[in-house]
Amino acid sequence: MQIHEKLKAMRRAEGISQTEFCQLLDMSISSVKKYETGLIEPGGSVLMHIMQHERFQKYTLWMMTGNTAPDAGQIAPALSLDGQETAATSRRSARKTG
Repeated sequence: MQIHEKLKAMRRAEGISQTEFCQLLDMSISSVKKYETGLIEPGGSVLMHIMQHERFQKYTLWMMTGNTAPDAGQIAPALSLDGQETAATSRRSARKTG
């Protein structure tokens, strides 16, 4: 997943519009639209600004590496249609067989 896709997934997981995202972060709507479409890639200072906001800190590890650490509060946005946050988990059943 590329940065622009991650930004959009993160915003959607929080259930906020682009306008609300801009208001939270004091960013212009045109910049956010360009970031989310991949027209321009946000620089390091922009990503730091976003990831330092208390609402988005939980996605920092995932944004930068694609990994999660749920025990440390680092999750990925839920990619389900219901928009609820869930930590990335294995799809294997916990049930023992054998």
